[in-house]
Formats: sequence, structure tokens, C-alpha cells
Amino acid sequence: MSKLRLTFSCGAYDRMHALLMGEVQPEGIDLNYLVMDESRQIFDRMSGGQEFDVCEYSSSEFITRYATGNSPFVAIPVFASRVFRNGYIWVNRKAIKTPKDIEGKRVGVPLYTQTAAIYMRGLLQEDLGVDLSGVKWVQGAVNTAGTHGNPTVLPMVKPVPIEINKSGRSLGDLLADNDIQAILSTMTPDSRRRSPDVQRLFPNFREAEMEYFRRTRIFPIMHLIAIKREVYEKNPFIATSLFKAFNQSKDIAWKKMRAVQTLRYMLPWLPADLDEIDDVFGGDCWPYGIEPNRPTLEAMMRFMVDQGLIAKAIPIEDLFIPIHG
Repeated sequence: MSKLRLTFSCGAYDRMHALLMGEVQPEGIDLNYLVMDESRQIFDRMSGGQEFDVCEYSSSEFITRYATGNSPFVAIPVFASRVFRNGYIWVNRKAIKTPKDIEGKRVGVPLYTQTAAIYMRGLLQEDLGVDLSGVKWVQGAVNTAGTHGNPTVLPMVKPVPIEINKSGRSLGDLLADNDIQAILSTMTPDSRRRSPDVQRLFPNFREAEMEYFRRTRIFPIMHLIAIKREVYEKNPFIATSLFKAFNQSKDIAWKKMRAVQTLRYMLPWLPADLDEIDDVFGGDCWPYGIEPNRPTLEAMMRFMVDQGLIAKAIPIEDLFIPIHG
């Protein structure tokens, strides 16, 4: 029997490398891996035109579509990207020295509904007691003028006043000039290199993120794996096949990373990093499936309700299609 041919768009991550190279092949599937390292392009093409059968996809965009009751996508609990976000809150040091100083300020964000921004607002509000109700949000690209991609974003259930940046300057430049006082971003502002006023809110972000995880068990999930609903409904076996293959690929990546006789990555202290992962995460900082990720998934759901992106919490189990065996 011929295999089912599926297109899969994703970044070329270490945990996906064995799939990309054909070292792992999903049972019954001929996977055409389309590497796209700009994830915003993947999301925009999937949301706007459903261009892929399977892809790396924004967690928050998936949840907002699921909440409508008419989503064209289903998901499996495989997490292509996850990033702690304490180190991505940038401030102008003349205006902001503590988290509470953000209250009432002008704050830039690439996209208000972006998953990373949701987690950062959740961190500020829930963990640090920052009242964001008076913040004036300015939306645009961090290092170029204009917008962040071409997103197809669903309306929020509680609209927030958002100013679109039409200044002709990037958010990073606005931050350096103190026209905005902070940025919640997924990248480093280029203006940091020319302006000593552009600083991280948490200079010791690694320690802060580690303490946050030890206390909350939250390791923010940015991207999950989405499948076109019509493809899944015609071929339900692909959920389990893909889930197993993604796990096999990740296991291979872990094995190669831990072979430190010669360093696989250009990280001089990789052995120390691995020891730290063992200590903080119990050996696996990147688990797939629902249960090991429940605190993180429940936090995201809570933040999305609190921030007005969805009307009510969705049971975590309902977000993902069944995996068997």
C-alpha cells in the first residue's frame, strides 16, 4: 500500500532533525518536510490559505480558532517551540527600573495576540503584580518599520485599545528614543547596540526563569503541531503516527546532544547545561503529551481568558486529538 503524502512546514530544529533527514519516518506517511525558519510566515500561510497538511503553529492562534467551534485545524501535543520569556522584556532604563514601573506606560508589542506576549503579560500580571490596565499598547515590527508579518487574527472577546505603529520607525527605535518605554518581544531590538538606555527588565533572566519554573512548573509553549482537520478526518491514523515519529526524532536529538566527547553544538559549556537540565527538569526539559505540560497549558489558558482573547477556559484534553498506543 502506498504511503499518504503529507506536506509539513516547520523550522529546522534539533528535535526535528531526524525527521528532516529521513532518519525517522512516520508509519504510513511520506512526509514532505518544508523548512521555514520564519515561523510567522508559516502561521500566516496556514491561517490565510491552509497551505500545509501539517505544520508548526502558534499555540494562541490555534486556541482562539478552536474557541470559535469552527476551526479548520486540529492539534497533537507536540511542541515545536517553547521559550522562557523573562529575558525578552526590554525597557528604556530612563523610564523603567522595576516591573511596576510599566504601569501606565506605552509598551510596544509585535502582535498583541502573539503567544509570547500573552505569556509575558501573564508573568507581569499574575506573578509580579503589575497592573496592565492602563498600558497604552503600540503594535508593530521590532526592528523594521511597519507590521509584524501579515497575520490573520480573530477578534478578541474583550477588545483592547491598540495603536498601530505608523511612525515610520521600528519599535526598537521608539524604545531607544523613549517614545515607548518597553517592548514585549521575541527578539532583541537592534537599537540595543547603539543605545545604552535599551536594557532587559531582568538582567539576570536565566536565574529568574529558573526560579519561575521551579516554583510554577511553567515552561512557556510557543508552538504546537497543527493538522488540517479535513486531512485528519480522512486519515485519523496520522495523529498517532506523527506523535510517535516526533518523539522518536526528539529522542535521537537528546542522545546526540548528550554525546559530549565532541560538542555537537557551538556551546562551550554544553555539559554544564545538560547537568542543569537534569537538575531543574529531571532530565527532559521538552516533554510531549498533555500531563507533563499541564501547568504550562493551563497557565496559557488562564492568561488568554484574563487578557480577553477567549471567553472561557477550554479543557486541555479537548484541545488535542486522541493518540493511541
